[in-house]
Amino acid sequence: EERSRRVGDIVDEVRRLAAEGYQEAVLTGVHLGGYGSDMDTDLGGLVEAILRYTDLPRLRLSSLEPWDLDPEFFDLWRTSDGRLCPHLHLPLQAGCDRTLKRMARRTRTDDFCALVGAARERIPDLVITTDMIVGFPGESEADFADSLRFAEEMAFAHIHVFPYSGRAGTAAAGFGGQIPVPARRARAAAMETVARQTGDAVRQSFVGSTRPVLWETCERPANGSASVWSGLTDNYLRVRAAAPAGLDLENRITPTRLLSVHGDSLQGQVLVGL
Repeated sequence: EERSRRVGDIVDEVRRLAAEGYQEAVLTGVHLGGYGSDMDTDLGGLVEAILRYTDLPRLRLSSLEPWDLDPEFFDLWRTSDGRLCPHLHLPLQAGCDRTLKRMARRTRTDDFCALVGAARERIPDLVITTDMIVGFPGESEADFADSLRFAEEMAFAHIHVFPYSGRAGTAAAGFGGQIPVPARRARAAAMETVARQTGDAVRQSFVGSTRPVLWETCERPANGSASVWSGLTDNYLRVRAAAPAGLDLENRITPTRLLSVHGDSLQGQVLVGL
């Protein structure tokens, strides 16, 4: 049985967090997209209430099942004054319709592609991340090749890749066509390669732009030279930037110029306080 917290209670908690200096809150839940199904509201109504009745600088949504969303949901970003983070984590699990059916996932690749297209059309600078399970029972080489191609086409910024691991008592554990462990690992490595390529392309597309970064941690050299700060853009890109040793950026949001791609992050230049 799903149970949703009252809108007022959540708004009050976000107010307290904002008053304590928190710059960002993340809405999360076992089934976030189903929020309000046991009440007279929905996730969109909750987001609108938080944005209207609090002054929290940034609100982020955690994982959302694709079938819980429709294109109109993405209109929330148009009226959020930049406070609703342009990042969606949409767990796909497989990029092949045959595998999705065996997984009993309530989406197909065409539906997912249309949803992502609608989101990108409505939300400027949107970044999308996902989950993929590889080596699911019955996944043929052709099925896996379809998943790889679809992952490339979707241009995900990050993919959490999981080789299938059977669990006793689940339907999948009793399926035929169990994939040998070495093959699962090889497929995971191949999907990770695609994830790095698409992630690099997404990061590269933002080089030269300026984005708000919430700074989290700092590496301070013992010799007193410039500190290196690490933080996240509103659209969930990891950024690292050097700053004078005496400048404290922790829990601050600053405009930051994105200069170049370095591995899984971007090199940035803080544009205020220097």
